[in-house]
Amino acid sequence: MCFSARVEQDLRKLAKRFKAEVSWEKFAETFDRRTAGEDVKLCRDLERNFLHPESPVEQRTRDAIESYRKALATRWETEVFAQRRRLVDAEESLQSKETKRAREDVRIATKKIQTLLDRLADLRRTEPGEDDGRIFPMTYAPVLVQHRGRTIITPMRYTCRLAGKPANYDQRFPGTYNARRDNLSGFWNEVYGRHHAVMVINGFFENVPRHLYEHRDLRPGEEPQNLVLQFSPNPSIEMLVACVWDRWTGPDAPALNSFAAVTDEPPEEIAATGHQRCVVALREANLDEWLSPSGVSRDRLEMILSDKERPYYEHRLAA
Repeated sequence: MCFSARVEQDLRKLAKRFKAEVSWEKFAETFDRRTAGEDVKLCRDLERNFLHPESPVEQRTRDAIESYRKALATRWETEVFAQRRRLVDAEESLQSKETKRAREDVRIATKKIQTLLDRLADLRRTEPGEDDGRIFPMTYAPVLVQHRGRTIITPMRYTCRLAGKPANYDQRFPGTYNARRDNLSGFWNEVYGRHHAVMVINGFFENVPRHLYEHRDLRPGEEPQNLVLQFSPNPSIEMLVACVWDRWTGPDAPALNSFAAVTDEPPEEIAATGHQRCVVALREANLDEWLSPSGVSRDRLEMILSDKERPYYEHRLAA
């Protein structure tokens, strides 16, 4: 289902490779919304595009990033202070009398302080991290679309809310980051053949039950356990993941552009791990047709989805 993926988020690199235009204003608007308090999730790799702004709109984006990070640091520092106060009070209470509540306060405060300090350290680091480009459902990422014959790089949210759905649809049906190929002409019919996009990734992650990974049934009384597997293509390639997207509008809410990755039956090496879906990696020769589906027959679109890249997917347990 592509629970998570490592996405190429270097906007200038993408623009050069695909001869595309970056919608800098759309990225600026997305960062502005996050700074204003909306629940907009963005990756560190995307922020790095604005370290050295080359235009007023890029400078505006950098200012929004710095403002957001400063507010986040202040909030976490304030919470660290409050938890340290809680810890001191609990320890002082324990010196006079052992109580379950004071012992629990020590445990909780100690854990929260360390979590917040780890977050602050991560917020302040400047060196790249392995997961800085990793997205999860509800995270915004750059995708390729076509508009009036031009390839555009624009931000969209990974988890598609189709036009006409209620605003709470994401919470009621959280799996709409996965557009099953066998349901493109069903649930996704209004966008399949109309609104296509591509996400560029170099690997993806999936949740797999441990007992399926180990090729066995659950033991009597055993509760299912989850493993996270990281899949990487060999030979290493940047995968052009087929996606569908839509624009949602509603009263008293900002417009939302969001997308889902098309998934298909897995190759043997993925099925052998216990997972039953795999993203569709397009051949670059079919990219323009996929991005401009108007006038392309459904039969041809199915051929494009079948004529996909087929690397061998190596896997390992994710950290």
